[in-house]
Amino acid sequence: MEEKVKIGIAGNFDSKLRGDCKIQIELTKSGGICIDLNSKVKAFFQNSICQLVQDMLHFYAIKNAKIQIQDLGALHYVIAARMEAAISQLIDSNREYLLPQIKSNCDRAVRNRNRFSRLYLPGNTPYMMINAGLHQANGIILDLEDSVAPAKKHEARYIVRNALRSQNFYGSERMVRINQGDMGIQDLHFVVPHHVQLILIPKVEDKRVIIRVEEEISRIRKAHKIQSEILLMPIIESALGIENAFEITSASKNIVAMAIGLEDYTADIGVKRSEGGKESLYARMKVVNACHAARIQAIDSVFSDVANVKALQENVKASKALGFQGMGCIHPRQIKVIHENYAPDLQEIEKAKKIVNAYYLAKEKGLGVVSLGSKMIDAPVVKRQLKTLELAKELGLVSENWRETDES
Repeated sequence: MEEKVKIGIAGNFDSKLRGDCKIQIELTKSGGICIDLNSKVKAFFQNSICQLVQDMLHFYAIKNAKIQIQDLGALHYVIAARMEAAISQLIDSNREYLLPQIKSNCDRAVRNRNRFSRLYLPGNTPYMMINAGLHQANGIILDLEDSVAPAKKHEARYIVRNALRSQNFYGSERMVRINQGDMGIQDLHFVVPHHVQLILIPKVEDKRVIIRVEEEISRIRKAHKIQSEILLMPIIESALGIENAFEITSASKNIVAMAIGLEDYTADIGVKRSEGGKESLYARMKVVNACHAARIQAIDSVFSDVANVKALQENVKASKALGFQGMGCIHPRQIKVIHENYAPDLQEIEKAKKIVNAYYLAKEKGLGVVSLGSKMIDAPVVKRQLKTLELAKELGLVSENWRETDES
């Protein structure tokens, strides 16, 4: 009986795409390595692309193969990811072909950082990752879950892993949203060893999901001798999850924020999501309250109408008024609007200045009571206004020495 031809295929090729490639590898019995490269940048990068392919085939001890590459200007880390995904369909190997880790992606996670915005990027669409950090979202989410087709999830892992190693995020928090269940546990092995800073856990309904993810992260960190923290952000997307909100926030010391996903939540309770959001008010307040009780950040859902900037602006203002401290976004044009409307406004800053100034004056005079005019000011109020000013200073809205500046 004639042996069946073994072919591995990975990647995307479409005239509308850029920054990606499609690779087909056919193992042969003889003939050595034959590379057929069709690339829009062939004249400039043929030698480097072919050298990368040769190096990878040697790494995996493949001596005879026909390789067809349809390239649309993919970066080397994308070509390497597509090659490895195709090879994984042909041979069993635990080896990973890893390109060098860039230095800027080795900084550690920061617990108490600003998380006004997080930009979702589909994990199997590398062209969206190119220079994504330049948009200055507080976080960049490389998504392995809803934005990736089921048939493409495995090869997306290689893209996300390589992006964590090779893509410059320009200071944005490096986030990955994993899949649910066993698939999400497998995702962790592709991202935990490669300087991910925060893992988003989707569709969490009880603390057991968090505990399972945390235990697997701990095993991987131990195996790879990883010292840096990996933070967690659960996403609640069902009625049951809402009812267990505080239990979920308290499931791990590494949870620094929790988000709500309103598209799935409204589907779960059988209603249509509206612009005003009356149908989700209870759920959103439950999440806000649970987060503030656990001293973590409350993160609102994405706003899906990309073209409606005015509606987004009103949505962010309403979100902030409810107690949320950030939200997801699906397009870079949303980032600026989100930042401007979550930031303290002039009225809030002036109020904070007056209260904090009264606090310092009382302290300088040795008074045990803080008052502003005829009103007594409690310690929690002062603490909240101090946070407002710290955030305003971080955003460059007030100077570090604002008291001296204002007095002069």
